[in-house]
Amino acid sequence: MEIVLIGRRKSKGGWDKSIMKSYFSYGLFRIKIRDRICLLLGSVLFFSLKAQELRIGTFYTDATPPIGSPVAYAIARSVTEPLSAKGIVILSDQKPIVLCAVDWIGISNEGLEVFANQLALAANTSPERVSIHALHQHDGVRCDFTIERILAEYGLGGRHFDNVFLNKVIQNTSAALKKAMQDNQPFTHIGFGQAKVDSVASNRRILGPDGKVAIIRFSKSVDSAAIHAPEGLVDPWLKTVSFWNGEKTLAVLTYYTTHPQSYYGEGDVTCEFVGIAREARQAKMNGIPHIHFNGASGNIAAGKYNDGSKARRPVLAARVEKGMTEAWKNTVKMQVSAGMLEWKNLKVKLPLGKNIVESDLRARITNDQNTPPQKFVAAEKLAWYQRSKAGVKVNISVIKLGTIHLLNLPGELFVEYQLAAQEMKPGEQVCTAAYEEYGPGYIGTKISYTQGGYETSGIVSGVAPGVEKVLLRAIHKVLK
Repeated sequence: MEIVLIGRRKSKGGWDKSIMKSYFSYGLFRIKIRDRICLLLGSVLFFSLKAQELRIGTFYTDATPPIGSPVAYAIARSVTEPLSAKGIVILSDQKPIVLCAVDWIGISNEGLEVFANQLALAANTSPERVSIHALHQHDGVRCDFTIERILAEYGLGGRHFDNVFLNKVIQNTSAALKKAMQDNQPFTHIGFGQAKVDSVASNRRILGPDGKVAIIRFSKSVDSAAIHAPEGLVDPWLKTVSFWNGEKTLAVLTYYTTHPQSYYGEGDVTCEFVGIAREARQAKMNGIPHIHFNGASGNIAAGKYNDGSKARRPVLAARVEKGMTEAWKNTVKMQVSAGMLEWKNLKVKLPLGKNIVESDLRARITNDQNTPPQKFVAAEKLAWYQRSKAGVKVNISVIKLGTIHLLNLPGELFVEYQLAAQEMKPGEQVCTAAYEEYGPGYIGTKISYTQGGYETSGIVSGVAPGVEKVLLRAIHKVLK
């Protein structure tokens, strides 16, 4: 589109920008000054002036499965709380950066690949600059087109995935992102705050005197030994990162590390206590978008403080919400500019676990003595095997704004990785979001594979102990 702009020269040093700015969005325009007409490319001027400006857009779409659709461990029979896909897009003189969190149990393999590619197209950026995380609610949805294809080979398709629904959510999220690209706003400041969350997270692996796992403490516990055992190694800090235009808050990101389950498995869809806390905070802040991310929670759950009763869910939600509130109160803002924004990513190949053997996995799928969940786990690891053998790598990335680092990691990582990342940047803030590529499942530390316990047994983990060296080196490189 071409428009004519009648302007005046302010001085010999430049144009009257107050008049020019109102016309920048139209691209090609004319400026008539003192009877002379100059034809200029508006987009060139636009970007030259906007190069020093950071902008943000927020997006949201409903991600709730329909009744009768499969969720993680059952068929959806009711919706207790709706699910969502929420995110931000950061715009600058670089390619756009997209960060998205989805209330599903996991997004993996070709499911993640398709999702990231679609969002990249919507944002006109490259897929490696798109980071999509699941929050890992166990009454949420799985998204993996590779596993579904394998199950279909054995006549088991359609039982664990609703591809029509999954593709619809991906399309709707892409459409919401496109709108966010248009509705973006400048941000001048970024805020950071943190607070401890009391009596929610506890370590799932309780070691005995011999250094082996003596007690496995899952998301709920009624065993007195598990309840009274020490909390163990956790990251108790809930972190909040906020984006501001002057004194106006535009978006809030929160990070906390735990399996988010209180009770689950009957098909009652819920965003769980972390989602309930997130939505409560958003409502109390007049609808300012709140986007929550789950940290490295592979060996962290609420088991010490949760007996699995329905009464415990609102209690856990209130504790997380309190942490969000206190972290917000502790927020300190700092001014930012486009020159402070940095994106780093590194693609790495995770070493395949020695128990992930194709012939064994296929035998498990065809063995009529195995239960449907056992067959599913075999198909899940066969998908990861195929992707690994095809040379597919996982993306490790970080968004840096000043002293704040938003770190994006794959799988069900142990909390040790998150704590190690924080130690790499003393005096700065590292916020870790895990559950990006869910394909490998649990990712333990090297020593954990010798300690026993559920997470590193059999085919539960899809990677070898050497994964620790690979991941720590990658984390160090992107944070450096």
